[in-house]
Amino acid sequence: MANFSKSNVPQFSVEVYQNEYLPEGGREVNAIVTVTSTGGGTTGRVPLTGASAVSARTAGHAPDAAVVLMVDCSGSMEYPPTKMRNARDATAAAIDTLRDGTRFAVVAGTHVAKDVYPGDGRLATADAQTKAQAKDALRRLSSGGGTAIGTWLRLADRLLGAADVEIRHGILLTDGRNEHESPEDLRAALDACAGRFTCDARGVGTDWEVKEVTAIASALLGTADIVADPAGLAADFTQMMENAMGKEVADVALRLWTPVGVEIGFVKQVAPTVAELTDRRTVAGPRAGDYPTGSWGDESRDYHVCVRVPEAGIGQEMLAARVSLILPAPSAGEAPQTLSQGLVRAVWTDDMAASTSINPQVAHYTGQAELAQVIQQGLDARKSGDFDGATAKLGRAVQLASASGNADTAKLLSKVVDVVDAATGTVRLKARVAEADEMTLETRSTKTVRVKK
Repeated sequence: MANFSKSNVPQFSVEVYQNEYLPEGGREVNAIVTVTSTGGGTTGRVPLTGASAVSARTAGHAPDAAVVLMVDCSGSMEYPPTKMRNARDATAAAIDTLRDGTRFAVVAGTHVAKDVYPGDGRLATADAQTKAQAKDALRRLSSGGGTAIGTWLRLADRLLGAADVEIRHGILLTDGRNEHESPEDLRAALDACAGRFTCDARGVGTDWEVKEVTAIASALLGTADIVADPAGLAADFTQMMENAMGKEVADVALRLWTPVGVEIGFVKQVAPTVAELTDRRTVAGPRAGDYPTGSWGDESRDYHVCVRVPEAGIGQEMLAARVSLILPAPSAGEAPQTLSQGLVRAVWTDDMAASTSINPQVAHYTGQAELAQVIQQGLDARKSGDFDGATAKLGRAVQLASASGNADTAKLLSKVVDVVDAATGTVRLKARVAEADEMTLETRSTKTVRVKK
């Protein structure tokens, strides 16, 4: 493990967990990379990226962040009438959580997007007066019209892009399906916004499409969740905003450098949620590529890196990959900053015990990734009427959740299947399942538990 950090920026560390030993002819190398950021988030107060943010913190400037709250105001938000009221109250609670100095705006989303506060394509600066004005604007919101989430995201991007800040974040609430624009339009909006701001997405009630909401959060490196009871929105929005206010470093990339002859199998985040990053690689020089990780506060995340090395003889060893945490250059002509790095090795041995041993971290997260996959497959099979397939997949999910100690997922699974024997994955599909329970399981299927070290 190596660290490269300055005293007045959050400190990053990289730890690599792997079994580096391969049998003769072995080519696949797996490693779990644990990235930890400390000294930012709750212990620091100013978001930063690179040298410009360091000087801003030293000078004691206001928080260098901007947030846009996107509130669904389509006609369906009026049913039941308490839903719109809860959404207004939740957004007000989030506004109260803004740190003074944060730039912010509120967008009302229907089949079009309108910036209802402060308006005219501007952002307000959070203080007692602007927070009160924003809450007054919320009280005047009413529901009506359709749903075109891509337009909301594009307006949020324009608002956030005009701000000279380091941390740009969105919070999006919807209660319905994206029926007033094509899937291609939403995908194009996500592609346009990716890398420009992060976004947490929430579905309220049970009339929205899980895959739409989770796709938004995945593309924009945020979180997705269900709030089945609108009464729970205020607490959820407050927590989301507190998390956003804790972000200190933006645009951190996981850089993977590999020697000649090494092929990349995949790169994925495996904790706190499973997120595929392989196809999001951008070239960062000869044999190097960057994978986006978004914004960081005080937190730790795990990544699974799989590479294929050339065959080698017994006793040989090689560097299979170098993993680095990179901040982009603060300005043209300057070099990006390496925050920390770790090494992935390959050693060929004829010791069968060494070469066949599976690293506990790798085994654990391989199981967690499979857990997320079989839950999705099981629920899809159930929806299509393939009950035998659903039983098999969800049974495997119960088995994996039990073996890994993922109690939260096990509890959600128990609302969809009757568990006969968790250890063997023997289950029966429940005849009746509440829609909220099924949607909660699907939405939270990618949440993982950390390996017990």
